[in-house]
Amino acid sequence: MRTQVAIIGAGPAGLLLGQLLHKAGIDNIIVERQSGDYVLGRIRAGVLEQVTMDLLARAGVDTRAKAEGLPHDGIELLFKGARHRIDMHDLTGGKQVTVYGQTEVTRDLMEARTAEGLTTIYSAANVSLHDFDSAKPRVRYEKDGQTHEIECDFIAGCDGYHGVSRASVPADAIQTYEKVYPFGWLGVLADVPPVSHELIYANTERGFALCSMRSATRSRYYVQVPTEEKVENWSDEAFWNELRARLDPEARERLVTGPSLEKSIAPLRSFVAEPMRFGSLFLAGDAAHIVPPTGAKGLNLATADVGYLSRALEIFYNEKSASALDRYSDLCLRRVWKAERFSWWFTSLMHRFPETGAFGQKIQEAELDYLVHSRAASTALAENYVGLPLEDF
Repeated sequence: MRTQVAIIGAGPAGLLLGQLLHKAGIDNIIVERQSGDYVLGRIRAGVLEQVTMDLLARAGVDTRAKAEGLPHDGIELLFKGARHRIDMHDLTGGKQVTVYGQTEVTRDLMEARTAEGLTTIYSAANVSLHDFDSAKPRVRYEKDGQTHEIECDFIAGCDGYHGVSRASVPADAIQTYEKVYPFGWLGVLADVPPVSHELIYANTERGFALCSMRSATRSRYYVQVPTEEKVENWSDEAFWNELRARLDPEARERLVTGPSLEKSIAPLRSFVAEPMRFGSLFLAGDAAHIVPPTGAKGLNLATADVGYLSRALEIFYNEKSASALDRYSDLCLRRVWKAERFSWWFTSLMHRFPETGAFGQKIQEAELDYLVHSRAASTALAENYVGLPLEDF
């Protein structure tokens, strides 16, 4: 097979890139090692920045997100037993975020790709990348007992942290930075109405908690647990009791519980790989960087990457200029490191760290008290939370 851009990974980053390239008249094939049902079954976050909404609109797949997504103008910070609202809309000149599940984003992109008759190869085994240090890169994979090869101009590695794309880069050509946090998030998805119409981020002496939602009838809740904790140790009743203990009296009273649809523990880490380009291979999304989920940046960073990459490829094919491709890594990493800083800071502020004890808790509470009573500090939080605009090439 022959295509202009071979995309590795059919998650939201790869699918969005494929749709943006198609709209720009650039041929692409997506190769995914899992089945389509598996990809669609992954439970992920769902707070979309305006940049992400704009890119979905550019890709022609924003109809359902606009109709069913929940616009949020603020968030609430809970500490010392009381909630304080950060009015993002007011502090950022009218910006907001949209709550719309990543699963639904993926579904919309998959359906659009199918409707356009574009090629996606699911259940591709032993995917390997070749000659991306040349002008004639190739992607090889196995399916139905046969080996197949795709010749292309460029490879986009959108296959996540554990994917083959970053692993294919020679070790001496890439620099990685990582911080692993001493806790994880125990999350429960349930068909119960949210406890609040906006997200609640809770700092408590028992640890962090987050009250989020996917819709007006489906909620997503999290509590901080030690890294070594096992999900099988937590019954639904134990989870709801622990969440209730970390909420303020009003939220505790409003909390509706029910059987979990999904329950899992996600470890927290910060990770960045530099650069994000290696010849004809470009990394995007989780293949290049991971953020703690505290700041809701993971999906939004991935969409920003493919926004930059799709535009750079459009310039390359339309204007016969590689200048934008040459700037891709630097532009992405500027945005990535700002998001890494914000996610690290917000994680450090809201979670209980075993080594800091009661002193650390008091310092966090003092900073939170300053944050909610200082317009300048609240503005800095709000600007980062709603997301920074994409820079122009």
